[in-house]
Amino acid sequence: MSHRVERVNSLIRHELSELLRREIKDPALSGMISITAVETASDLKYAKVFVSSLGGVTERDEVLGGLRRAGGFIRTELAKDLDLRYVPELDFRWDESLEQGAHLLELLDKVKAPTDNPSK
Repeated sequence: MSHRVERVNSLIRHELSELLRREIKDPALSGMISITAVETASDLKYAKVFVSSLGGVTERDEVLGGLRRAGGFIRTELAKDLDLRYVPELDFRWDESLEQGAHLLELLDKVKAPTDNPSK
């Protein structure tokens, strides 16, 4: 990945976080939503935006629906804030890495848990 694409990913992630915090009024997006990563295509025309929420998987459909409904507004606001020739089309996706990490920690805790039958 080029340095420019990495910089654009970082800029988009930062600006989206700010937009969600101060501009978006949709009730579906009123909870704690995090932009965890942005992956922009090398031609800068498309970007996958990975999001998560404190509500977890139970709020996934509501959050993604709200972001998709606000997609045009978000893209317009990004165009105002970013100095880019093209603002990429945004594809909002749920970031499952947090749930996967929590599941792995649970599995590790089970493995580390002492057994009821110690063999000494």
